[in-house]
Amino acid sequence: MSTWMVTGASRGFGARITRAALEAGHDVVATARDPRAVSAHFPDAGDALLVLPLDVTDENQARAVTAAATQRFGGIDVLVNNAGRGLLGAVEEVSDEAARAVYETNVFGTLNMLRAVLPGMRERRSGHIFNMSSVGGFTGAPGWGVYASTKFAVEGLSEALAAETAPLGIKVTVVEPGLFRTDFLDGSSLHTETNVIDDYQATAGGTRTFAADRNHDQPGDPAKAARIIVGLGGSEEAPLRLQLGADCVARVEDKLRFVQSELDQWREVAMSTDHDDVAAG
Repeated sequence: MSTWMVTGASRGFGARITRAALEAGHDVVATARDPRAVSAHFPDAGDALLVLPLDVTDENQARAVTAAATQRFGGIDVLVNNAGRGLLGAVEEVSDEAARAVYETNVFGTLNMLRAVLPGMRERRSGHIFNMSSVGGFTGAPGWGVYASTKFAVEGLSEALAAETAPLGIKVTVVEPGLFRTDFLDGSSLHTETNVIDDYQATAGGTRTFAADRNHDQPGDPAKAARIIVGLGGSEEAPLRLQLGADCVARVEDKLRFVQSELDQWREVAMSTDHDDVAAG
């Protein structure tokens, strides 16, 4: 059995992954800004569960909880970077304050946890990191531009990190869920910009309506997703990118077709920009 650390474990995917890991017999370090909310979910977990307060945007806290987890369980085998926040609004509508806040949690919070946990994994030459992204980290959509950009960042750093840590025995998987029936679309998780520009009503405006209408009516089952993630923990077969949900698969396939089509259309232009001596060779 392994020791898992899950950030943002008080609800949504974090709580589901915590439960699935405990049910599979693992030890779990479950962190959240409000640890009482985590404890309320798992009153009978016993010594297998260590609940700690953590704001991932605070690097000192990230190091402190990692030290406490290591002291209790001897080390962290699997890290799930799940803590995050949503942001809905057209790119131009989003304030600097809101954009920076979502980056602080989704990007810099992930980096804080990586810097805290990776030294122990490198020392043991083993470990598995799950960075929670989104289908929005692979393909953008109106109204989700700034949020998607944070997940695009997570995808990029995860891809590079996977290549850097593979020789050290550390796996990296970036998880791309589609629409799952969590509270992500609630006001407690999703910040919707109050600044509305009429020119974007047909694009980002429609996304605002869609988000409100689909809240708690999403097609994905988070319990099923959590069991898949836990089942892949530590597996050599775990993919770099894990798509979850039929809607996610459809959007990824559409994006791949679009990119291939556009690449084919502009291939000659792209190839024409090399130096003449390179092209001649």
